[in-house]
Amino acid sequence: MTLKKLILAKPRGFCAGVERAIEIVEIALKIYPPPVYVFHEIVHNRFVVKDLGSRGAVFVNAVSEVPDGAVLVFSAHGVSPEIKNQATIKKLRLIDATCPLVTKVHMEAILFAKQGCTILLVGHEGHDEVIGTMGEAPDRILLVDTPEDVEKLQVENPDKVAVITQTTLSLDDTKATIDAIKKKFPKVIFPPKEDICYATTNRQTAVKKLVENVDLILVIGSENSSNSKRLAEVAQDQGVSAYLIDDVTKIKPEWLEEIEVIGITAGASAPEHLVKEVLDYFRKLGVKDLEEVETVPENVKFGLPQELQAFARI
Repeated sequence: MTLKKLILAKPRGFCAGVERAIEIVEIALKIYPPPVYVFHEIVHNRFVVKDLGSRGAVFVNAVSEVPDGAVLVFSAHGVSPEIKNQATIKKLRLIDATCPLVTKVHMEAILFAKQGCTILLVGHEGHDEVIGTMGEAPDRILLVDTPEDVEKLQVENPDKVAVITQTTLSLDDTKATIDAIKKKFPKVIFPPKEDICYATTNRQTAVKKLVENVDLILVIGSENSSNSKRLAEVAQDQGVSAYLIDDVTKIKPEWLEEIEVIGITAGASAPEHLVKEVLDYFRKLGVKDLEEVETVPENVKFGLPQELQAFARI
């Protein structure tokens, strides 16, 4: 084996929105007798979901699965008004763990719809965040993913087009789609501040720094985590082999052949203990040289929902 060194990306792992969402479920489990129901996975990581499930959280894919009057937490990815209406009809006790940056996109959709715009949502079909956002103005939002999607578009008024974005996309891929939109709709309008979240941007920037000095990158995160998948794609686009792994058990020895330096990062929904387990794996293989490279300092913190603030110190 030629492996000599590990370079650890910073920032990596949990973002403020994920930390907040997990904390909300943990507090809810202390306040209310289990089960506490959660609409969809609270964040896209199977280890987080399994841990919370062992403590009394029950994850559901439909409001109809929740008994009348029970506690229901909305996941970090946000939900549509229709889901909120269904929950109200069932008299559920609601706690909203939607990431504030996702809520921002929802508010933009509502505003642009009131202005009579055709709204182009740049995102991936079927993602929980996209489904929730489109529900804010289903008659006015069109989903686009690629420049080719943009070319096929026919809109009511080409002079009244607005753009919003899924928060967890690749900056580079999104740029190509945004450029296509600008070309086709010269009068297009955008939110005052871009929608791709700071954590997604920072983690992708860190990967771009890693690729300068490594032969391989391991991205720790679940397959259904959009931001984790984008991290692997960013590395691959820069010409460096990259693999998305759930945890240390997914590492294949053949990946390490003729590799001298490995970069390690984690998606915004991946807990730090998974990173430590990967590091331990390589230490046992005899790798002693470990460097952590920080590209952007992160100190963002989001407050809890008002209904839980009084219980935050329980």
